[in-house]
Amino acid sequence: GSGSNPFQHLEKSAVLQEARIFNETPINPRRCLHILTKIIYLLNQGEHFGTTEATEAFFAMTRLFQSNDQTLRRMCYLTIKEMANISEDVIIVTSSLTKDMTGKEDVYRGPAIRALCRITDTTMLQAIERYMKQAIVDKVPSVSSSALVSSLHMVKMSYDVVKRWVNEAQEAASSDNIMVQYHALGLLYHLRKNDRLAVSKMLNKFTKSGLKSPFAYCMLIRIASRLLEETDGGHDNPLFDFIESCLRNKHEMVVYEAASAIVHLPNCTARELAPAVSVLQLFCSSPKAALRYAAVRTLNKVAMKHPSAVTACNLDLENLITDSNRSIATLAITTLLKTGSESSVDRLMKQISSFVSEISDEFKVVVVQAISALCQKYPRKHSVMMNFLSNMLRDDGGFDYKRAIVDCIISIIEENPESKETGLAHLCEFIEDCEHTVLATKILHLLGKEGPRTPTPSKYIRFIFNRVVLESEAVRAAAVSALAKFGAQNDDLLPSVLVLLQRCMMDSDDEVRDRATFYMNVLQQKQKALNAAYIFNGLSVSVPGLEKSLHQYTLEPTEKPFDMKTVPLATAPITEQKTEITPVVTSKLPEKVGPSRQDIYQDQLAAIPEFKGLGPLFKSSEPVQLTEAETEYVVRCIKHTFTNHMVFQFDCTNTLNDQLLQKVMVQMEPSEAYEVVHYIPASSLPYSQPGSCYTLVRLPDDDPTAVSCTFSCTMKYLVRDCDPNTGEPDDDGYDDEYVLEDLEVTVADHIQKVLKPNFGAAWEEVGDDFEKEETFALASVRTLEEAVNNIISFLGMQPCERSDKVPENKNSHVLFLGGVFRGGHDLLVRSRLALADGVTMQVTVRSKEETAVDVILASVG
Repeated sequence: GSGSNPFQHLEKSAVLQEARIFNETPINPRRCLHILTKIIYLLNQGEHFGTTEATEAFFAMTRLFQSNDQTLRRMCYLTIKEMANISEDVIIVTSSLTKDMTGKEDVYRGPAIRALCRITDTTMLQAIERYMKQAIVDKVPSVSSSALVSSLHMVKMSYDVVKRWVNEAQEAASSDNIMVQYHALGLLYHLRKNDRLAVSKMLNKFTKSGLKSPFAYCMLIRIASRLLEETDGGHDNPLFDFIESCLRNKHEMVVYEAASAIVHLPNCTARELAPAVSVLQLFCSSPKAALRYAAVRTLNKVAMKHPSAVTACNLDLENLITDSNRSIATLAITTLLKTGSESSVDRLMKQISSFVSEISDEFKVVVVQAISALCQKYPRKHSVMMNFLSNMLRDDGGFDYKRAIVDCIISIIEENPESKETGLAHLCEFIEDCEHTVLATKILHLLGKEGPRTPTPSKYIRFIFNRVVLESEAVRAAAVSALAKFGAQNDDLLPSVLVLLQRCMMDSDDEVRDRATFYMNVLQQKQKALNAAYIFNGLSVSVPGLEKSLHQYTLEPTEKPFDMKTVPLATAPITEQKTEITPVVTSKLPEKVGPSRQDIYQDQLAAIPEFKGLGPLFKSSEPVQLTEAETEYVVRCIKHTFTNHMVFQFDCTNTLNDQLLQKVMVQMEPSEAYEVVHYIPASSLPYSQPGSCYTLVRLPDDDPTAVSCTFSCTMKYLVRDCDPNTGEPDDDGYDDEYVLEDLEVTVADHIQKVLKPNFGAAWEEVGDDFEKEETFALASVRTLEEAVNNIISFLGMQPCERSDKVPENKNSHVLFLGGVFRGGHDLLVRSRLALADGVTMQVTVRSKEETAVDVILASVG
């Protein structure tokens, strides 16, 4: 509290007033000491001293050198260091400091050197160079250390002068004092760190001769591991042997530093980790809490990459669960959760529940994350985890903690169908008493998606309707949407849902009323297709794109109704989130929907007159590299698909500083009936400034199923040589060309991924007017997983209903894919896979447009 700080209410002006005492004779050391302490306190609190007042106080303080009081003199040194940058003419004390630095009093010499180096500039450094060299090799350790540390600070200011002191630093490095040796090694490294050869010579020298100082050893280990990383040195390197030998050092500090360095080396094998892990295992039973903490924390990191390497330490870690230090206990638990076997899960859960209420929210989140990882590892244990998580949900805790638990339960429900009902029951109980709007809406959304498909959907209605009665507007609106999904899926619940929705139409909030009215009208039609389009699957368009299209439509009066197909689709599909636990954003502001990558391309392309009439941009591919990384020109291509055309955007970079490229274009020769309509060159490509040129290609009309094509590409340009230093080009140039790699257009470039949360409803909605079915044999594929991944990447469609996950030990599987074919036609694929010698695949395709169906079957065949 305020009572414990005597300097709580200091006034700068009052302190400066008091500083006049410095001028009195005789000097009163005790009072002056007290005033200097106040000045330093104010400076460290960030109080601003004007140049004039600082200079006045500084000059008054110089008189204190007349006193021979040791404490006062050392306080003067401290004040000089603090005021070095704010007062003028600080150089006035140079002679006093030089006298102290070379005097007989050892107590003064070290601090005088530190103060002197703070006020010295490059021009003055020459004058004290001789004294500095002597001080570095002084017999008194405090003097030698002060000189070395000051030299380290001076390196930033005048590297060349300090570099001349290397011989003295080398001598100091063989000192018997542990701090002197450490500081000398630090200075030597900083003088050589930009010269890799010099650093490795220095390492060789010290690793052979050995050191006395454990601090210097730690420093050497860090330098060695940095060098190993930079040179990608194999682990049969002498540097690695040196680090490993430090595991047998007599100082704990060095042993831990070596173990930590080995653990953090990239691509370390289990065999190389073993000695480091066994050392950390010994530290786990150390009487010192700091060592136990360091060991567990490092093992926790190892467990992320090499859980098997840590399994040997499980017994030691279990002993730490009851450690009196809660941080150590939590880390021990989470490490065990990463390395534990399936049989130990039940026991661990019991142990965690005994202390989970005593640890902070931050650590609770860590525990939940570890449980989440464990669920993915041992899906059969979900019931134990689920009970544990539901108990944690009932405890007190903040938003981050509750969110982590809810995300974890949701991911268990999605991974294990048999846990769905218990999980939903726990979440229903939680929203009965949940003060976080974000979590309540998230759970209601999940209930709407999963609830209607459970054997007894009616039991969830009560929990959802309670929200309409008791909660805030956002939660009420989410509850209305969830109710509608139950009514759409279950005919026997429909009458009751309609009654409940009618009540919601009296709500005080307009959003809730609008939703209720809208769903009410859709449900009363009792049409599957309407339910699928407006309740289950919603719109899959880009929101900024929709806003722009509507605005455009209002500007140009027209008789035609607004066509949704002119709106670009949402690119990153709203995937069924795998709940990665993300760092929580604390701001409560609603996020503005930023334009997606595709919206930005749409604007860029619309600004080019030749592309005005192409209609809305349908899809933009990921960039494809057409050159190797280290070539003189770097070219990558982005394929933009429109309804009847494709635009190829070539982003080119010139990496030669003695050339300017002009009129750059990429000539394309198609293998199929594709027609190149127009080239738009990049006017000039100066050194290392990227530019874009475009090629417009018409898709073939006569054979709409010809969706794949290979283009051979050649970059053509005019070269003007230029001066590498000024960048001035020559007046005349010459034509040249550069052959690029071939560019493939595949079926995936014509299809945009779209997630259908309820695939069954979407399947019915599209109908079977253009349904086609064929069977294929995939001879080269050996497993169902491989077949599923191949189909998804080949067709470029979005897996629905989590059908991209193949259950274990099954020899048949059904994959559901959703997408939109260019031109805005919904496209659905159901692929039944059976595993025998190879994989047999029966593909059923539905769309409202025959071309899309033919394209899929033709390209799969």
